[in-house]
Amino acid sequence: MVQLSDPDLDLVFAALADRTRRDVLIALGQRDLSISELAQPHAMSLTGFMKHLRVLEAAGLIARSKEGRVVRCELSAAPLQEAAVWLSRYEKFWNARLDALGRYLHHQEETTSCPTPMAPTSPPPPANAPNSASNATTPSRPKKSGARGPTRKR
Repeated sequence: MVQLSDPDLDLVFAALADRTRRDVLIALGQRDLSISELAQPHAMSLTGFMKHLRVLEAAGLIARSKEGRVVRCELSAAPLQEAAVWLSRYEKFWNARLDALGRYLHHQEETTSCPTPMAPTSPPPPANAPNSASNATTPSRPKKSGARGPTRKR
């Protein structure tokens, strides 16, 4: 079982917090790629991209291997499994809460009385009929706001 204060788990979640790093993991989930192949879709310098790879490597999410002059990366999914185990506890919590809400709503639906039939609607008033039975007029709203307030001196 994963412990709450596991520093490795902290590294995994920190690595997953960035979209570029998540995109790298998605790409590596398809196949192993060279660093230049991984960096190509991202509009950043190779130096900046390498920082992302170091974060992923420190979290244990990728492994690098060198084939001649080409450095290739591959996905290491074990830390993701540990994160999934940690998250599954909260999935169980929310499923239990949602099930309880469903039971409550179902109970409420069963205990409410039958809906009352709708009252017959009256026909619309004739076109020449006044809008209100009262002859009084309502004053209209003012068109503009009040005077301009004080301004801040710079």
